[in-house]
Amino acid sequence: MGIHQHDHDDTSSASLHSFHDAAERILAAMNTVIDGKPEATQTALTVLLAQGHLLVEDVPGVGKTMLAKTLARTVDCSVRRIQFTPDLLPSDVTGVSIYNQDSHRFEFRQGPVFANLVIGDEINRASAKTQSALLECMEEHQVTVDGQTHSLGDPFMVIATQNPIEMEGTYPLPEAQRDRFMARISMGYPDAQSEMDMLESHQGASPLESINPVVSGTDIAAMITLVQSLHVSPAVKEYTVALGRATREHSHLRLGASPRALLQLLRAAKASAALQGRDFVLPDDISEMSQVVLAHRLILDRKALSSGETPAGIISSILAATPIPETSRHQTLARR
Repeated sequence: MGIHQHDHDDTSSASLHSFHDAAERILAAMNTVIDGKPEATQTALTVLLAQGHLLVEDVPGVGKTMLAKTLARTVDCSVRRIQFTPDLLPSDVTGVSIYNQDSHRFEFRQGPVFANLVIGDEINRASAKTQSALLECMEEHQVTVDGQTHSLGDPFMVIATQNPIEMEGTYPLPEAQRDRFMARISMGYPDAQSEMDMLESHQGASPLESINPVVSGTDIAAMITLVQSLHVSPAVKEYTVALGRATREHSHLRLGASPRALLQLLRAAKASAALQGRDFVLPDDISEMSQVVLAHRLILDRKALSSGETPAGIISSILAATPIPETSRHQTLARR
């Protein structure tokens, strides 16, 4: 029995080592293009390994689309880009059935959503009807057209960018659409030194042109499988549920975290733990991922909006008020 356990530990250690090596190659390649934003590249990779979708929101020109394209270039798998515009139709996203005169039957022509990584540029410039074309894709990894269901690739990830809603020509993302994004990040402006480096390195050819795939689609699939296998103690799950219920019971929130949000929070925490070289999840992993996973799903009531409250501030207060179960620490020590 002890031999089997030792073999299992050796296998687990080797798998984690390979996982960490591949992750380091991806992040190193991304950080050569995305200047001064290591947190953004780390979160993008975390969401990919957690089988989620990423929403990148910020003003134009800060590198939202570049982040999506850079992640796509590091992985040797299929990539398609959709430029969302007000006149874009749902069939432009999912595909359409076309009648073939020779065979006298309808044939399905795949839309750009049939790829492993789909870059949705300025998603909130399309109408709600077109945005809704992604709902089934993102949740069920399939497309239904004319009563026929077509499966999407595996892995499948949508990286969407959007401009702030107060900017001209934008439509707000419906709650159901926002809830399907595992995480939302803002790029923000780079610091002065990063901008100096950017002016130096971006004068000639784009650094993106020098990026080659550093992992294969098979490697990513193996990394995702390892993330799914990570140990989560009952106490960590209880802590996750406690945070979610606290958002639903908060007096300043009109809409709290959904059950889907808690599932995605736990998956993101598992990916984060694996990236840190652990095969188990700590409460700290849950709390560290809470902001990017939960904030964009919360809707404030009018009183909170008028008083200047923010979802991020409310999550911080909930984290401070929710006790971390001591049993989770004991169970982790016992596992180690």
